[in-house]
Amino acid sequence: MPGFFVQSFGCRATQADGAALERQFASQGLSPAGSAHEADLVVLNTCTVTAAADQDARASIRRIHRENPSAKIMVTGCYAQRAPHEIAALPGVTWVVGNSHKHRVAEIAANKGFEAGLLAQSLENPSMEHGLGDPGIHDSKLQNFVSLETVVLSAPAFTLVGDIFAHTELIAAPVFASDSIAEKTRPNLKVQDGCDNRCSFCIIPFVRGKSRSMKLDRVIEEANALVAAGYREIVLSGINLGRWGRDLQPQQKFGNLVRALLDHTGIEKIRISSVEPMDWSDDLISLVASSSRIAKHAHVPLQSGSDRILRRMHRKYRPWHYTEKIRKIHEAMPQAAIGADVMVGFPGETDELFEESRSFIEHLPFTYLHVFTYSSRPGTPSATMPDQVPVHVARERNRVLRELAAEKNRAFRQSFVGRSLEVITLQAGGDGWTEALSDNFLKTKISGRHEANQWMKVEIEGVGDEDLMAVAMEQTALAV
Repeated sequence: MPGFFVQSFGCRATQADGAALERQFASQGLSPAGSAHEADLVVLNTCTVTAAADQDARASIRRIHRENPSAKIMVTGCYAQRAPHEIAALPGVTWVVGNSHKHRVAEIAANKGFEAGLLAQSLENPSMEHGLGDPGIHDSKLQNFVSLETVVLSAPAFTLVGDIFAHTELIAAPVFASDSIAEKTRPNLKVQDGCDNRCSFCIIPFVRGKSRSMKLDRVIEEANALVAAGYREIVLSGINLGRWGRDLQPQQKFGNLVRALLDHTGIEKIRISSVEPMDWSDDLISLVASSSRIAKHAHVPLQSGSDRILRRMHRKYRPWHYTEKIRKIHEAMPQAAIGADVMVGFPGETDELFEESRSFIEHLPFTYLHVFTYSSRPGTPSATMPDQVPVHVARERNRVLRELAAEKNRAFRQSFVGRSLEVITLQAGGDGWTEALSDNFLKTKISGRHEANQWMKVEIEGVGDEDLMAVAMEQTALAV
């Protein structure tokens, strides 16, 4: 029986897509292989958020073809949607399938007559085109981004990419934080895909399409299946998670989803991943603060603390709006982990504007940061903006903010020494300690070896380089 291997790059949403692809291939009768080296079919589920992400995908394709030349390689995901022509030209690639058709990749790989059927359809249907279109951006002010369905049989690889804005499918399956699925810990459940924002630096809306929500009954069904399988904490994720429900009929809000999970599932802990500042409503803050079953953790993307840069980025909030949200979260949950995505080196970011952003960040109660260096994406408005920042300058600013984030994180961890925390054990480590994660997103090492997927009350004895050192007090059970 043919073996397949799926390798996913990038964010939680891409990882969830990859898990859904594994379900697809299993339903076609294929068996999972242990690695790309052992597989007959290798599927690369790509990211394209930065130039480095594109480079990683190309390097993986070349390595897999070199080390397992008999394997068929299928490339899908965001990079495949954005630049199929680049990928199709790489040696070893058999199929290139954009996000527009990701829900059919297993069918494409399993059905030898699929290509011929599509070709016949393209010859009869004027809405389909035999050839690659101009990979611009699908926007009224810019060029179409592969707005016609594209079928290329004469190219080195069979290529299928369609209009992502006509795409209505949402594929996702839980993704497990542990390397071993037998250690049931923290699956990631994607409930939303796509984005209706148009940040000037971001390619993601044009490779994932408009915002789409998983229907509430299916979310409840997936969560209950996870509970039945023994999972105790789930992580809700999406491309623009806080917009969940806005496209449903009748329209719903993200808080409705969280309440429904509390009311209709037995999940013991819900962790909410990244939610834009505009979607941290007073109601959502109150809900997270008041429920012991929701992790005290808020990830609120910032990008810049400079008002001028935020405007150039086309972000929908101003620094004072953002400050108000963070203050409300911190006041409602003083011990909560509060994190943000921050970008440095955006076009037009002068030394003065960077310092404005750094000072803004310094004075807010962040406990961690994800710091990114700006990466120009072809077709986005920022790619042609004047005053591009030299790479060496951007990298130095990245270092400055990472050091600031490390200081804030260490101070946050230090504040818990001598106190108790509730943690969930992840997997046993080495040298007689067990890895765990606290409700407020602190990595913890517990002395002794303990079974994975257990709630434990621990006492914090010290601070490590990136974690806390703790001793077990008692095993606990969360009330649902």
